[in-house]
Amino acid sequence: MDVRYEAFCFADPLFFDEPRGAQQDDPGFGDVLAVPASGWRQRDLGVWRMLFPETAALPGQGWKIHVSSAMDNAERVLGTVYRYCVARGVAFKHLRSKPVLLSRNSKYATRQSSGKLVTIYPADERQLETILADLSAELDGEQGPYILSDLRYGAGPLYVRYGGFTEQWMESDGTRVLAVTKPDGTRVPDRRTPTFSVPDWVTVPRCLEPHLAARRSTGAAGEFGYRVTGSLHFSNGGGVYRAERLADGRHVVLKEGRPHAGLDRDGVDAVARLHREHAVLTRLAGIPGVPEVHDLFTAWEHTFLAMEDVPGVPLGSWLARNYPLTRSEVTGADLTAYTERALRLLDAITTVIHAVHERGIVFGDLHPLNVLVDTDDTVRLIDFELAAPVEEGGRPALGAPGFRAPEGCEGFAIDEHALAALRLWMFLPLNPMLELAPARLGVVAASAERRFALPEGCLAPRSAGGAVTELDEPRPDWGVVRKAIAEAVLASATPERTDRLFPGDIEQFRLGGTCLAYGAAGVLHALDVAGAGRYPEHERWLLDAVRREPPARPGLLDGAYGIAYVLAELDHRDEALALAGDAATLVEQTRDPSYGSGLAGIGLTLLHLGFDGDALRVAERVAAALGEAPEPGPSARAGLSGGWSGPALLFVRLFQHTGDRDLLALADRALALDLRECVTADDATLQVRDGDTRTLPYVAVGSAGIALVASELAAVEPGAASAGSLPELLRACRGEFVIHPGLLYGRCGLAAALAAADRAAPEPAHADAVALHLSRLAWHAVPHGERGLAFPGNQLLRLSMDLATGGAGILLTLSSILDGHGAVLPFLGGPRPSR
Repeated sequence: MDVRYEAFCFADPLFFDEPRGAQQDDPGFGDVLAVPASGWRQRDLGVWRMLFPETAALPGQGWKIHVSSAMDNAERVLGTVYRYCVARGVAFKHLRSKPVLLSRNSKYATRQSSGKLVTIYPADERQLETILADLSAELDGEQGPYILSDLRYGAGPLYVRYGGFTEQWMESDGTRVLAVTKPDGTRVPDRRTPTFSVPDWVTVPRCLEPHLAARRSTGAAGEFGYRVTGSLHFSNGGGVYRAERLADGRHVVLKEGRPHAGLDRDGVDAVARLHREHAVLTRLAGIPGVPEVHDLFTAWEHTFLAMEDVPGVPLGSWLARNYPLTRSEVTGADLTAYTERALRLLDAITTVIHAVHERGIVFGDLHPLNVLVDTDDTVRLIDFELAAPVEEGGRPALGAPGFRAPEGCEGFAIDEHALAALRLWMFLPLNPMLELAPARLGVVAASAERRFALPEGCLAPRSAGGAVTELDEPRPDWGVVRKAIAEAVLASATPERTDRLFPGDIEQFRLGGTCLAYGAAGVLHALDVAGAGRYPEHERWLLDAVRREPPARPGLLDGAYGIAYVLAELDHRDEALALAGDAATLVEQTRDPSYGSGLAGIGLTLLHLGFDGDALRVAERVAAALGEAPEPGPSARAGLSGGWSGPALLFVRLFQHTGDRDLLALADRALALDLRECVTADDATLQVRDGDTRTLPYVAVGSAGIALVASELAAVEPGAASAGSLPELLRACRGEFVIHPGLLYGRCGLAAALAAADRAAPEPAHADAVALHLSRLAWHAVPHGERGLAFPGNQLLRLSMDLATGGAGILLTLSSILDGHGAVLPFLGGPRPSR
């Protein structure tokens, strides 16, 4: 699971969102701290509210002060800082409300931004010194989470870091990142990592030198008693490490708890949970399948729990290696063998849980990452931080989506609920979606029972929800399905908001709500191409949004050129050309050759808009980058979005425009670079390697993205060497189970790649796989509104309507396959259908 998503689930039960203001039972800080009567201005910055004097002239970068607070002293700390800064004319910003503060200090919030309640912008180093000295005295005794990215000033809640005051952007490793400027005028990334660092040209002010020395001495001193040998996991609450105990050489696991950080919904921090875990493990000593506890101690300000390092892999990893429905081919014998083994594991887990119950403990957090499976299928439980004596009652305030107990469930019933959820997950792992749409439980469970020949009702009681959609019919009416998806997308629109029009993936809060992949442009494009209509009021929203805040990136999927493409297709050509022209400087700075964010997507758009010469010049830059391509790194990039398949598509389209066959050779070379990131899996499929244990078949990153472009190349150059890998790439797209339904990272992208190959060279296996993918969209379908049909986005935690992960992309996929045009993304497939 990508832990970033959890922090965007606080504000809305259906869609990812940022907590932005007051809630009914908790007024926002801005309701109490008004803008000063005269001489001050306010600016809204998402979850932040900035106050600054009208006459303030701040530098673009410098040393800024962050102020931390816990939940119970936030108003007091903020009030002190507010009064101080207003009285002295110092610009600052603060989080909008306590719910926002809670979400940013929660267990799975990003570690580099955790703890920050206020940011203060000193005009120079002299003012920096004054503010730190004054506020250190006024905030003496106040507590708050340690801000990992900063240098702490004294022992209080003040921290400092050198960085940008205003947004400056640059490209780094193919990604647009915030930057700071060196004295010679060049930009370098503004590093925002959970460790303190200083740019190499910056001198630490004298007022900070003692605090830097104290930090270094603290890290080097103290009798920690353990030697850390590796890290296993990080969250905002602290890390989990492998370590060796110096006293006797015993190998252990150390869990770290940071005070006031890693909060649950009740505001309980990681330290309190570690103390509870120590008490529970002591009570459970000797139970097979429960780790032995060794020590609980404090080092510096953090608490550590030392326990047995038990063998095994998480049950989630075990499933990824053994689940038969992800393979390209599966037999009845495969299903039977898996079923027998899975049921044995479930029985073993149940035995351990019931032994824990016999000691009067509710485990409270049973899910696939908290069960380890050894090579002999022995199972063990880990992570007892939510466990508690049954007599305490209540239910944990944290928990894994899809496994945590519903309201009203208490005591041992909490674990029984999780055991039932785990049983369903072993056969159809879609649990987070079922928490989002519990009415679908009965239908999904019945489908899994039929597929694995399990007794009826064994995965969910007959009384479970069973909301049926058109997709559940044996022969769905695809016209009805498409209309229902469009209705859900349109019903979700929020034209009253300025940050987004349609809810989608959490990337829209980083990239903005206008771009092709995650924003309004992609949704309007999909609705238009799929024949679901034009919506002038929504087009006006998009035009107003890009005028108000021009895109900070030039790319096709994430920036200006993708929006320009859509505007031109929607008959706003003048606005499209103006937007593309305004992004010219960004294009000049871009070195990324890719389709999604870089030059390939830009070049394709220029060619489409009629700027042939500009497109050829961009292609020359891409060709030069092709000759300098680095060796593959540990993380996957190969695929349509970020790999070399996008440049290959640019070269193919330019060949079709110019007839220059040298461009086909470049396309073949580009695809070869993506193919070198692929490995052959044990089912003879060719998939993109991601790290040491994972392979990917998707469009954005994976086999499907390479296959889509290889099919385009094979259509004009059948003898291309890279086209020879198409059968193995396409075989990787045939697995029956796909965790996400969407276009760029899910099922629809695999179906689109297979359909493209089948259009070029009809093959029954491809057609059958496409039909299976379309039928299995039922697994993810969620009724929405009166007649709408929606789908969960990445992580299955919330519904999404965007092109990359949600309903718009699924609608466009259905149109590309059923209408036969193949234009599932810009510049793929044949001509767009006429309307």
